[in-house]
Amino acid sequence: MEIELKLLIDPDDVPSFRRNPLLAQHAIAKPRVQRLTTTYFDTPDLFFRKHGAALRVRRVARHWIQTLKAGGQAAAGLHQRHEWESRASGPRPDLAALRELVARDAEWTSALSDATLADQLAPIFKTRFRRTIWLLRFGSDVDVELALDQGAVEHDAARVPVSEIELELKSGDPAKLFEFALELQASIPLRVSNVSKSERGFALHAPGPPVVLKAAPLQLSARASVEAGLQAIVGNCLLQIQGNETGVVQGDDVESVHQMRVGVRRLRFALRLFDQVAPCPAALRAELKWLAEALGAARDWEVLAGTTLAEVEKACRAENGLAQLRIAAQSLARENWKQAATAVSSERYSRLLLALGYWMQTAHAQETLPPAQQAVLAAPLAKFSARMLKLWHAKLLKQGGRLQRATPESRHQVRIVTRRVRFAAEFFVSLYPPRRMRPYVKTLIALQDELGRLNDAAVASGLLRHLAQADAGLAESAGFVNGYLSSGAQRGARNLDKRWKKFEQIERPQRK
Repeated sequence: MEIELKLLIDPDDVPSFRRNPLLAQHAIAKPRVQRLTTTYFDTPDLFFRKHGAALRVRRVARHWIQTLKAGGQAAAGLHQRHEWESRASGPRPDLAALRELVARDAEWTSALSDATLADQLAPIFKTRFRRTIWLLRFGSDVDVELALDQGAVEHDAARVPVSEIELELKSGDPAKLFEFALELQASIPLRVSNVSKSERGFALHAPGPPVVLKAAPLQLSARASVEAGLQAIVGNCLLQIQGNETGVVQGDDVESVHQMRVGVRRLRFALRLFDQVAPCPAALRAELKWLAEALGAARDWEVLAGTTLAEVEKACRAENGLAQLRIAAQSLARENWKQAATAVSSERYSRLLLALGYWMQTAHAQETLPPAQQAVLAAPLAKFSARMLKLWHAKLLKQGGRLQRATPESRHQVRIVTRRVRFAAEFFVSLYPPRRMRPYVKTLIALQDELGRLNDAAVASGLLRHLAQADAGLAESAGFVNGYLSSGAQRGARNLDKRWKKFEQIERPQRK
């Protein structure tokens, strides 16, 4: 299992990085330099890519080295993947030699035994870079290989520059990777990266818009501990957050902002869910709130401009001034999106990810915790999930009991709790029989959607007041839209009553 932390560095900052005293402090040998040319192979239908793997042959001095990387995960820049490596006789992969290495992995043993697969292999893209390697030691038991790579990924005439640092753990505690990266970032503006060179190459091979990444389904073992569940859930949330970074910074699909915001909300609730067993530092919570607010402003204005006002304009074509109102909202939506993109591109955001990674690696170190807390973390996740679902289900029943007399503010609070119950159910869904959990989650989604529509109208009212105050010429149209939304809210309240009654009637999922 390869464990490494990837960091992007601006080429202009490389000289100061090379002079950084931290390198001299921890290096146990002089750095060495390699010129590396690597060819990535796959089939015409991208068999390896579709199976989350990368197959490459690298020229190192006079030798050919072939590598298969597969599976694993990446969160907060920490990449953990299975890696099989061997000598090759030439510039093409030798699948028979790799098959011997993966003997314990039935899936890849079968795939690499397929003669047709070997015949279809062809070069897809190349990487060429200059690698400088430092061997670092921390204390007596942590060894790290630091590689500075500068070069490019190439496919036909297309070329993407590479300037990154890889911190690969050779032995010891992964937390040291994050600790050292945080020390480096104090003087050099490094950014966390979840994107491998192979992913960049495949993006060159088949260009397309940035992917919008929704939350991936969680598969938790019924025998997992609370600690294992926490690690898996936080990692899953970080995957969704980082998976939408490119879309927020470079894309034009508003869904990227929405999904990244959802990822942040899921993470903040996950930290709250496990707060009694693994408290997250207040400083980290504050930084996550900062990120949530940056994304939230962008999302709220996008909903107003792209959904709410567009629908009103379509329904009320004879009403003058709606187009100008929508254009003004779109302008503010673009401005807030730029601010969100700036936040996601910032050193502050990267430092937040590194700090989260460090916390994930250190907060649950059994030997540093009181015995009572160790026992809770080692307890079965299944029992913990049952307790949490019972607690949050009861909170929602209590909060929603006053919906018929609810103000927009109190309805918003019901929406927040509904969302949290849904998140909890989706976190633990694999621990329960589908016939019990699916109807429950479906009912929560319907209730949340109805509450969301009403909340969108309430948020729109505040944004419309802002537009009217900024430009008196928009006041009449803003007032008209507010009236239109108010009438719709009355119909929505009747629909909400039906959704709530369905939730009251549904049974909370039980494991047996």
